[in-house]
Amino acid sequence: MQLYRQTLALPGVRTLMVLIFFARVPATAGGMVLTLQVAVGLEHGYGAAGTAGAVVTVGMALGASVMGRLIDRFGLRLVLVITMVGEALFWGFGSQLSYGALLVAGALGGFLELPAMSIGRQAIAALVPTELRRTAYSMDSVSTELSFMVGPAIAVLIATQFSTVTAMYAMAVAIVAVGSALLVVNPAVRSAEERATDTGERVPRRTWLRPRMVAVLVIAAGAVFILAGTEVAIVAELRSTDQLAYTGLVVAVWSAVSATGGIVYGALSRAPGQVTLMALLGLLTIPIGLASGSWWLLALALVPASALCAPTIAATGEEVSRLAPAGARGEATGMQSSAFTLGAAAGAPLVGFVVDHSSPAWGFAVAGVGGVAVAAAAALLIARQRRTARLAVPVPQRVP
Repeated sequence: MQLYRQTLALPGVRTLMVLIFFARVPATAGGMVLTLQVAVGLEHGYGAAGTAGAVVTVGMALGASVMGRLIDRFGLRLVLVITMVGEALFWGFGSQLSYGALLVAGALGGFLELPAMSIGRQAIAALVPTELRRTAYSMDSVSTELSFMVGPAIAVLIATQFSTVTAMYAMAVAIVAVGSALLVVNPAVRSAEERATDTGERVPRRTWLRPRMVAVLVIAAGAVFILAGTEVAIVAELRSTDQLAYTGLVVAVWSAVSATGGIVYGALSRAPGQVTLMALLGLLTIPIGLASGSWWLLALALVPASALCAPTIAATGEEVSRLAPAGARGEATGMQSSAFTLGAAAGAPLVGFVVDHSSPAWGFAVAGVGGVAVAAAAALLIARQRRTARLAVPVPQRVP
């Protein structure tokens, strides 16, 4: 655990990890609050709630890279003010809107989402030297797992014990609170050396958004595709065997094993590459559906793939920080957030469709096969860049 001690001893890292965890809790609770408001508060059902969630997701996917680009050009504080005010207005007034108006506001609210998910990854690249970033990004992925365990649970608690309107207002208050805390702390998104050498010139996207970076983004989307699809398949499997009451316990085991895998990955001085992690995650997901009939068998079957979830996501953060220049880091991490969002948006409905027309076991299989296909596509992109780099090297001329 020496790598963790060294990382946490760096100036600002402890504060960053605590702050980012709390900043991400509202972000993880938002989807549940919106679902309950539409399905229960407005009594429009879960189909309409899914549509509202999809609209917000599209807004988030479009807004993440834009906000990252603004951070690169104008700094973090301006983006925090814009997104804090915009998102707080959505949650504060959203409970008073009709369903149609909520859809329109949701698209804008998603676009202006406070970039809590990407700020931590940018700050890690600024505060942590390259040799410790694997450990730092592993801690970040574990923190994200924990926030996803806490946020939705708090949302359900407030909505059921009080009302969905109260939950909407609580979201607005939470956004203002975490946004204000980030404004006060103002975590560095560039190191002192990077700021000293900054010329203010815009970094052309073509210089860093190359096949290898695209491969990282594809893997980021693929990892969350598997996670979102697996979650749907878990619920479907437990429902088919009349064990739906054990869903929370199975998901808790799934998340705990993922977090443990992230901790182990962060302690490694040498680790498998992101393509290998992605391929293994996909392959180990395919057979999960064979463990049917008992919730505890399903929980055990999830363990091998679960252990690779957090490491795969951490590996993408490490690669983005390595490949993106400091002047484009905000946009690159924003694209990574967009990739995560798009992966979730694709995984849940696709696996849900498969489950509806076949069985939960096929849902796991489709999620896993999708992951293997993503790993293959990423490997081809990386190979393409290597081949291009070799062709670009001039052949030395023989001197007679």
